[in-house]
Amino acid sequence: MSPLRPSAILADTSHRPWPLPSQAWLMTQTWRRLLFAHWPLAPDVLRPLLPPQLTIDTFEGQAWLGVVPFDMIDVKFRDAIPMPLMSAFAELNVRTYVTINDKPGVWFFSLDAASKVAVRGARLLYHLPYMDADMRMTMRDETTEYESYRTHRHEPPAEFVGTYSPTSDVFRAESGSLEAWLTERYCLYAAKGDTLYRGEIHHARWPLQRAEADIRSNTMAQAAGITLPDTAPLLHYAERIKVIIWPLRRVTDA
Repeated sequence: MSPLRPSAILADTSHRPWPLPSQAWLMTQTWRRLLFAHWPLAPDVLRPLLPPQLTIDTFEGQAWLGVVPFDMIDVKFRDAIPMPLMSAFAELNVRTYVTINDKPGVWFFSLDAASKVAVRGARLLYHLPYMDADMRMTMRDETTEYESYRTHRHEPPAEFVGTYSPTSDVFRAESGSLEAWLTERYCLYAAKGDTLYRGEIHHARWPLQRAEADIRSNTMAQAAGITLPDTAPLLHYAERIKVIIWPLRRVTDA
């Protein structure tokens, strides 16, 4: 199957909660073999770890913490060819959900990646806590074997080791459902000092599948100062999605 062109992705906007940005987009990425592993948390657990301008977004009074391993390919800036050392690499995010000015989005506690070039570029351009990691992702039929060991200097160690696979047919999350609330988010937030930024993104609706996972080691949340509940995570899988990304803008200017 040939990849969708950005123009085709941008033409599909009926699922967006607000219009596309008016300025030119910056880059495209394709995300593959994502596992969404989510745990419920009391909002007060996360409040001290977030900028005061942000409101913790909740679903029926519950905050959620996500650990999301995947890999990305075809990373390229607009009208440019893919760059060696940063066009394809594994990544693992620790995230929660926040809102400001009626725009719900994602807040990242960490983004471990297997590309030193991408880590430094994202830290510079997007003020995101990207971190170096040794990572291995092996695909065997529908099963993904994933290992990540953080190596970033002066950052707490963190690791994720496990396997995961889909267990259902593809479905699109129903509007108003928890699945949609967790995944259908079209911006991220980042901070530099006291300044808050928003980064807009766009993609088709998530092609979700229910999933199973054998997580043998997971200290990703612990490294961010968060203790996960002793309950099984809510699991979803997505095989592939192409994403369009815009430059950061100060929230006060957006």
